[in-house]
Amino acid sequence: MGGGNLMGVPETLLPEDGAAARLAEGVDPREVAAGQPTSSMAWAVLAETALGQGADLEAYAFARTGYHRGLDSLRRSGWKGQGPVPWSHEPNRGFLRALAALAKAAGRIGEVDEEARCADFLRGSSAEAASELGL
Repeated sequence: MGGGNLMGVPETLLPEDGAAARLAEGVDPREVAAGQPTSSMAWAVLAETALGQGADLEAYAFARTGYHRGLDSLRRSGWKGQGPVPWSHEPNRGFLRALAALAKAAGRIGEVDEEARCADFLRGSSAEAASELGL
């Protein structure tokens, strides 16, 4: 765990995600997700790609998978359901990107409550991520 915030809730810093390196090398995200299905980053990239192609339902499914894999990882890292998940810590970005993609995909399929909940969760976890990811 890292530092804290004004509320005294410690930051959660996820461990390195090996999938991020494979993605950076240009390996197909589907191959990466199939080989490392616990990687939020792989699912986030698939979701972002699907959003960019207008495949909103697929984006929603990919983003939801990445989001849930990220929650699992956060809990294993000591997260208690609240507190900062800083964008500045590179391994956190897969979860944060999946959460942003889930908000966007939910909005596109008309699930406005989920869109708002995810956007609020992102802003509460990392205002910097929300800004970087357009929420």
